Amino acid sequence: MSTIRVLLVDDHAIARNGVRLMLGTAEGIEVGGEACNATEALQRLSEQEYDVAVVDIQMPGKNGLDLLRQLRADYPRMAVLMLSTYSEDIYAVRALKGGAAGYLTKDAPTSTLIDAVRKAASGGKHVSPALLEKLASLVGGGGAQGVEALSNRELEVFKLIAAGESLVKIGETLHLSPNTVTTYRSRILEKMGMASNADLTRYAIEHGLI
Repeated sequence: MSTIRVLLVDDHAIARNGVRLMLGTAEGIEVGGEACNATEALQRLSEQEYDVAVVDIQMPGKNGLDLLRQLRADYPRMAVLMLSTYSEDIYAVRALKGGAAGYLTKDAPTSTLIDAVRKAASGGKHVSPALLEKLASLVGGGGAQGVEALSNRELEVFKLIAAGESLVKIGETLHLSPNTVTTYRSRILEKMGMASNADLTRYAIEHGLI
């Protein structure tokens, strides 16, 4: 059986070191490259092939979901696992919809990470029982609710509003006009069933988004 070559993409060196050490305990898995952002990841992929990319959600510049979309388009034979500090409730469904082979939180045990990498390399998907239940509910017509109903861009705007950034600053950060940001804010409040920025901030704190 050939060795599974893994690319780690995370802007925190400590996080990459931890994942490398965890995967290093498994036979037949080799961390062949590391990158601290999307640009560096694409450079590594231009230099050699990998079977699985383990990608963090939150990175400076192009975030993990944006990178996921590009990797699925440019390297369809490579599996992508998303690894994040955020709970499944926030990003897991949208990551799987984007083509990820699985979603793990950074407190996952070593055995789970290893199993997920092996499953992804073989063409399968790593889905926890709780996430499987959520997906079944969506397929059954339950529909996305709350933060899951937000688009990726709406989620970005939501997090910045919750962090106390002004609409002008958010527009500069995301290269949007203030009017567009205002429109996003209205959509977010409607989808979340909330009335104010304070409600958004409270939700974000309770769910570890900020």
